[in-house]
Amino acid sequence: MASTIPDRRAPAPAAGPAARPAPHPRPPRPGRRPALALPDALRPYAWLAPLLPAVATVLLLAAPVASGDVSASGKVTPADAASAVLVLTCAVRLLRARRRLLSPAAALVLGAPLAGFAVAAATSPDPGAGVAGFLRYAQVFVLVPAAVVLLLRDRRDFAVVAGSIVALALVQGAVGVWQYATGTGASYAGEDIRAVGTFGPSDVMDMATVVAYGLLVAAAWALAPGPRRVRLAALGCAAALLAPLTVSFSRGTWIATAVAGSAMIVLAGRRQAVRILGVLAACAVLLVGGCGVGSQMIGQRLASITQVTDAPDPSVTDRYTLWAAALDMWREHPVAGVGLKRFPEERDGHASLALSSGSDTAGAGQVFRREPLLSPHNMYLLTLSEQGLVGCALLTGSWAALLAAGVARLRRAAVRGRRGGPAACGLAAVGLLLWQCTDFLYADIGGPSTVLTAVLLGLTAWWALDPGPHPPGPEPRG
Repeated sequence: MASTIPDRRAPAPAAGPAARPAPHPRPPRPGRRPALALPDALRPYAWLAPLLPAVATVLLLAAPVASGDVSASGKVTPADAASAVLVLTCAVRLLRARRRLLSPAAALVLGAPLAGFAVAAATSPDPGAGVAGFLRYAQVFVLVPAAVVLLLRDRRDFAVVAGSIVALALVQGAVGVWQYATGTGASYAGEDIRAVGTFGPSDVMDMATVVAYGLLVAAAWALAPGPRRVRLAALGCAAALLAPLTVSFSRGTWIATAVAGSAMIVLAGRRQAVRILGVLAACAVLLVGGCGVGSQMIGQRLASITQVTDAPDPSVTDRYTLWAAALDMWREHPVAGVGLKRFPEERDGHASLALSSGSDTAGAGQVFRREPLLSPHNMYLLTLSEQGLVGCALLTGSWAALLAAGVARLRRAAVRGRRGGPAACGLAAVGLLLWQCTDFLYADIGGPSTVLTAVLLGLTAWWALDPGPHPPGPEPRG
């Protein structure tokens, strides 16, 4: 009887590829943690992870900030801390993924202002103030915008960050309208009716700035071709934000919003522009002229812009006096200026006697306080006085290059017929930058919303510089 036990000495039959034993998993390298597996419910949203620092920087501005934290004492706000995390996150991702940095053109446009900041800091008679000013200007105008450009991968990422701005504007606008309706806002014309949101009366411009940003972003998606529900939702958001913008009583914000909004309407299409501008004009006449909604206060506020010699508004007198002082500083130091953060120290030696000792603030939970006038309320004159012609030319030249490149790309997209998605991003980018350049005629950096200006510059730079698709990386693109 033959044995059924196989002969172990006989060679085993040749095994095919399917019979090969599976190799042992390779152990992770020393010092390197294995990647964490996401739950199935979160995997569709994994593409949002790189954007969280930018979104957090925007949304943290909804947190109340103690009065004077930024403009007076220079303390770091939660949004400023988030912007530092944003820059650090971008640097770590670039090192780990070994992706390319900015293109030469983008690096030149975004990095050119650093040279002006460095010259002004190096020539400043106060080295401490010069270093602090250099870091702040680098954060707002170079580091955060560059980080946003590098983190954004496509127009969907742009829409997420822009949408967070609209959400912040709606929250701040709702608080501002409630303040106006209940008489719990900042003091204006003897009444506590000025809408300031969660920023307080010491930073009266911040809520108006945030609301204007959100209004322009919503208007861009309402004007650009796209799904009907998206356009209607965007139109509703833009219309809702008109109320808090009005009751902010911010003249510079009104002017900048009108300029930027009109340009966006024209860029969206001439025929559409005629219809929209006609409807807006009719609504303005009906609400202000016909129904008399706030006509007296709003009319007085608008008229005060040009009243410099005949019964001028004290704030207008102070502003023009500060502008003259800034020009006088520049005449004495035309090349490099008086030094970063040196305007308050040099102000009294160049301002006339028409300048008051400060600005009165009260309301919105704050007792009466006299706030010192620490800037000329004009970004161009502030840059000219503190950084001279070199710094002013480099900074404004960077903005001009972004605006020209953004408009050119928007027109190319329209000619090629790619108006479904990118046009909304382009309209928002061009409108926001044009708004900022106009508003800087009446305001400068300072206050909690400054970090939002940095994010805005990053969005506009991403659209204008067109970095193109990134090489494949570990993050899913959705």
